[in-house]
Amino acid sequence: MPVKTTKKESNNFLVQGAILAVAGILVRLIGLAYRVPLLRIIGSKGMGYYSTAYNLYAIILLLSSYSLPLAVSKMVSSRIAKNEYKNANKILRAALIYATIVGGLGFVIVFFGANFFASNLYQMPLAKYALQSLAPTIWIMAYLGVLRGYFQGHSTMVPTALSQIFEQIVNAAVSVGAAYYLCEAALKQAKGEDVKAAYGAAGGTIGTGAGTVIALLVMLAFFFVTANVRRKNILNDKTLRKESFSTITRVLILTVIPVIASTAIYNINSVLDGMVFGQSMKALGLEEETSRLYGIYTGGYLVLVNVPVAIANAMSSSLIPTISRSFSKGERSDVNSKISMVIRFATIVSFPCAIGLAVISMPVMGILFNSAEDAMLAAYLMILGSGVVVLYSVSTVTNAVLQGTSLINKPVKNAFISLIIHFIILYILLFTFKSNVIGLVFGNMVFALSMCILNAGSIRRNLSYKQELIKTYLMPFICAGLMGIVVYIVYTFILRFSSSRVMLTLIPIMVGAPVYAILLIGTRTISKNEILQMPKGRKLVNILQKVRLLK
Repeated sequence: MPVKTTKKESNNFLVQGAILAVAGILVRLIGLAYRVPLLRIIGSKGMGYYSTAYNLYAIILLLSSYSLPLAVSKMVSSRIAKNEYKNANKILRAALIYATIVGGLGFVIVFFGANFFASNLYQMPLAKYALQSLAPTIWIMAYLGVLRGYFQGHSTMVPTALSQIFEQIVNAAVSVGAAYYLCEAALKQAKGEDVKAAYGAAGGTIGTGAGTVIALLVMLAFFFVTANVRRKNILNDKTLRKESFSTITRVLILTVIPVIASTAIYNINSVLDGMVFGQSMKALGLEEETSRLYGIYTGGYLVLVNVPVAIANAMSSSLIPTISRSFSKGERSDVNSKISMVIRFATIVSFPCAIGLAVISMPVMGILFNSAEDAMLAAYLMILGSGVVVLYSVSTVTNAVLQGTSLINKPVKNAFISLIIHFIILYILLFTFKSNVIGLVFGNMVFALSMCILNAGSIRRNLSYKQELIKTYLMPFICAGLMGIVVYIVYTFILRFSSSRVMLTLIPIMVGAPVYAILLIGTRTISKNEILQMPKGRKLVNILQKVRLLK
């Protein structure tokens, strides 16, 4: 008979997820803030080189070690649930050895293959400088991923959250400083605008490595501070089930492989986009525009889209270990409750973000881009493709649901099918309809939509879970749509008196957020009990009751 979890345990993942979500938002905001000076220093072309290098780095990272936090947290949490602290410690040791091997291999591939990747695959030879600067970061990230996964497996997200914040602060400072210094160096050597942009992109990627080093130091500090507690738990471990190191290693690899496959396929579309886009621009005889247009797409559109999606990623990181623990205990009702909660949370957050980004896209892009032409195109892309925020948020959390149960191979299959559909649509858009950068936006939306549909089907068939539709999708959409109308009215009103992009961005957001919250509560889309389950839920209820928004 399964052991029934307490309400506190059942909702702990929401609290931990909120910690990561707050950190994720801060990280994305810092990232957005430093992208403004970085983009103005290196320009759209430089951002094209930077994004090309970063996308390839990301996929190598995915193939080597990005999956380690998910795999390690899943394995550790299942042992901790059974008080098997010695086995959990063996998982840590095995994972560190694995990280050493795959991290080193990833470094070698990127550093020595940089010229091939940049010239042959992306048709942007000068991106090789940024790629080589990123190569050492892959090795560091492998160790960082293991430690983050280990702490997440203990259901504590604080170390990960703090390391992410420190990582991004250092990344921001070093990226802007290094980009400026290297751009100035290129000008002094009379290298030309293209080389200046490439040097600046390399400076931006140096910041990524510096931030990763700081993040690793933060995680190591937490690791040593908690050493006594960890040692005490291991000494008090009386379990008779002792897994051998070879068994742990085999299980780790068998756990990592499907997570790598699903995560890599899920994210490889960004690499595929860059390669197919580069080839299509070459076929059209527009090679000179490739880096600029790709920089607008990645440096403007994708950067803003990824800010709200970070919340879904945070919830997913928290969901995997806790849903794995409930699933291993046979608590199906608790599993379904968590699924419902996290999907509703994702839609409630993502719908207003998507609509808000579309409404105020012009002033936001005006802040990011120096060129009015580039800003106009980036805003147009955002208006067309802002819906991808909702699609990626839902597909991300449903991916986590499948990875946290015995259905770990399902996301691999779903992602592979979606990738094929994505490639076919993208190829038709770019080569047949010659849709240029707009094809990238629609291709991206097709991939995310396919993942949502396939993941939902897998969850429904295998977990006997049926998603509630009205309060999960329809009502948040209606509330967000009404909020969007209010935001647009405020935006047009301010535009009469001020042309300040900052004012045109911040004031509509400050008005839109409380309007959306009032609509959610007024339409009973979110109930008092659901608010109580949120972090600081009691305080929120008290405030809402004082202003008579809640009974």
